[in-house]
Amino acid sequence: MRVKDLSKHDRPRERLMSRGASALADRELLAVLLGSGFRGSSALDLAAQVIKHCGDLDGLGRSDPHRLLTVPGVGPAKAARVAAAFHLARRAEAWPERERITSTTELADHCAPLLRGHTQERLVMVVCDTGGRVLKRSVVTEGGADQTAMPVREVITEVLTTGGAMFGLAHNHPSGSLDPSPADLVATTRLLEAAETVGLRLLDHLIITDAAWRRIPIQSPSTCPPNPKGNDPAHSAEQQFSKRRP
Repeated sequence: MRVKDLSKHDRPRERLMSRGASALADRELLAVLLGSGFRGSSALDLAAQVIKHCGDLDGLGRSDPHRLLTVPGVGPAKAARVAAAFHLARRAEAWPERERITSTTELADHCAPLLRGHTQERLVMVVCDTGGRVLKRSVVTEGGADQTAMPVREVITEVLTTGGAMFGLAHNHPSGSLDPSPADLVATTRLLEAAETVGLRLLDHLIITDAAWRRIPIQSPSTCPPNPKGNDPAHSAEQQFSKRRP
């Protein structure tokens, strides 16, 4: 049976998009990579043949693309896609451990290099996974000397498309003031509400100058739990940067 003859709920690509890659068997994942079958064999059939030819999934991952070309129905394009996918997986495993955000101080240190010395306000975002590992750091907007936009929908969309579970924001005040404006407070509240609606966690929203940083108050108890030790810099109104900062 051809893959396109299967119901949409049973097709590997559609199942991956709706239920995630973990819901697919090995041959289904490989069928997505192959894209098509060969002379009466579906992509699923061809995937099963390729895995059998290589012995198992580990053998497939270590196979040279030229070895894959010996399987009927596997041409250069299919062999290259499969080899590239496994090589990317090996690179990802060898990649150094991602930096983690475990405190507001670390969030400030991570954002500050993108904000120091700028004469216009910038909004910077750091996206993290559930373990606090940094997935992305970027400049979201850049405005005038005294304000920049807070695009709530765009921020939430960016976090979701990056695969993040929590995120922190920071913006600079070129004037050197660490006091949040009424607009800062309103924007933080709107962002917090939007994040909670889709199950994301807003870590903090900071104001950063060249020498110091300050938290914008976040009132929700679900995103800002009390600290029983009382010594976390995240709960101080204002903090100076360490002289050893990068």
